[in-house]
Amino acid sequence: MHSGQAHSEPIHIPNGELLYVRHFLDTNQSDRYLNLLLQSVPWKQESMHLYGKRVQFPRLTAWYGDPNTSYAFSGITLHPDAFTPTLLEIKHRVDILAGVKFNSVLLNRYRNGNDSISWHADDEKELGRNPVIASLNLGATRVFQLRHNDTKEKIALELSHGSLLIMRGELQHFWKHQIPKTKKAVGERLNLTFRVIH
Repeated sequence: MHSGQAHSEPIHIPNGELLYVRHFLDTNQSDRYLNLLLQSVPWKQESMHLYGKRVQFPRLTAWYGDPNTSYAFSGITLHPDAFTPTLLEIKHRVDILAGVKFNSVLLNRYRNGNDSISWHADDEKELGRNPVIASLNLGATRVFQLRHNDTKEKIALELSHGSLLIMRGELQHFWKHQIPKTKKAVGERLNLTFRVIH
């Protein structure tokens, strides 16, 4: 059986498609990848201009991809590091399940409950009209929230160690998503969001 494929859970929402694969990787694989990536990735704290001030992102990031997959968002442009063997191994598994050949991945490192990402959509022009985004979660469980732009309907999912969330269809046009801060004592979490840059 392919890892976790039998446990794919489509989450029915208006204006988009969500698929949650709770056990995409088993615990041993998840632990191995978490430790490898924590140690080997050159994590950076990017910053952006906000209201005339330079503000640091409340998380660490890294960007990997094929050549010519630069990615611009929040006033910054990331130029890709070449995929490592570890990331290619993970990407191959994600490609098969998603049915997409991804050419880039954004890594986010949430060091504790103070690290977060605010409401946004992955709707930059480089991602194309209806992008498929596959989001692999390693480490601490964090709450992922979605909010519909028009109806304000909200959905919350707990993304656990080794799980994969796939967003597709017109979702990015109608929904925003975030990982809010939490007062709970939580450990480190890595999130790998695989994308296709056009």
